[in-house]
Amino acid sequence: MLEKLDFIENKYDELSIKISDPTVMANQKEWQKLCKEHADLEIIVTKYKHYKEVLDTIQTDKEMIQEENDKELREMLQEEIKECEEEKLNLEEELRVALLPKDPNDDKNVFVEIRGGAGGDEAALFAANLLRMYTRYAEKQRWKVELMSSNETDIGGFKEVVFMIKGKGAYSRLKYESGVHRVQRVPDTESSGRIHTSTATVAVLPEVDDVDVQISANDVRIDVFRASGHGGQCVNTTDSAVRLTHLPTGIVVSCQDEKSQLKNKEKAMKVLKARLYEKAQAERSAKISENRKSQVGTGDRSERIRTYNYPQGRITDHRIGLTLYKLENFLNGDIDEVIDALVTTEQAEKMKAMGV
Repeated sequence: MLEKLDFIENKYDELSIKISDPTVMANQKEWQKLCKEHADLEIIVTKYKHYKEVLDTIQTDKEMIQEENDKELREMLQEEIKECEEEKLNLEEELRVALLPKDPNDDKNVFVEIRGGAGGDEAALFAANLLRMYTRYAEKQRWKVELMSSNETDIGGFKEVVFMIKGKGAYSRLKYESGVHRVQRVPDTESSGRIHTSTATVAVLPEVDDVDVQISANDVRIDVFRASGHGGQCVNTTDSAVRLTHLPTGIVVSCQDEKSQLKNKEKAMKVLKARLYEKAQAERSAKISENRKSQVGTGDRSERIRTYNYPQGRITDHRIGLTLYKLENFLNGDIDEVIDALVTTEQAEKMKAMGV
């Protein structure tokens, strides 16, 4: 581990010199790339320098104890060594985590797609609950939410809703939300008070740059049509809605929430690129990202990553066996406790696989 950290520190020092070089700064694209790499390494290097300072303190204190005759001072030094040893262990654990391979998409914005699964109207209403939950979470993180497309039901649910969350680190936090979410509750329409089980599927896709995915104009069929459902003035009276069909893969994306056909096309193209990027990632390595169908499942009641049980006020994440009795707070966007647990579990699995 120390060899890796020494290499990173040397790399960081080299980058510090490069990004201060006027000739490098003249090429803005290259300079920005180096600045990002420098910033990514800075957290590790700062922690490593602090780690070395702690080691030096331990070594110095041990030498002083050998030479010191004052009992009180020796006790103070021993206490400081004890504290430094604890800090050393904590820093070693933090450095191990910092050295784990980073997902290149972690800092990116995301597209979140929610679809009602098994359960009809109740599933669509649950999809609306999830939309509100993620919107509240984004607000707490000071991220921006932008609706891309939606298919709303008459009673306020969603058969499908796609939205974008813009904010640094959005994908690193929300990528764990992909899968089937199951709800157990008594619907308002249920007169006998019987608990129903419904599902909604969630897919979280990183936004991709043009350099990541290139789409030939000949590969995309563009259809325009009149928007339906709830919309603002003029939305439902002109052919502003856009449907993109990627012919080689059969992927279809629709967007109708903007009054402008051009804006709808731009939004739909962003979502299409994200889906194509995810598909390519899945084909390259199933370990990195499962394909779309396996990511969100079929929506059957038996498939789930998490259960929301209203009668018990309980949330259970089945991947890590974590149960919390904070349903109301969770649905109001307080989901960090579960996400933190998922992050910790993934880090532990990576360290085990790497033998760290």
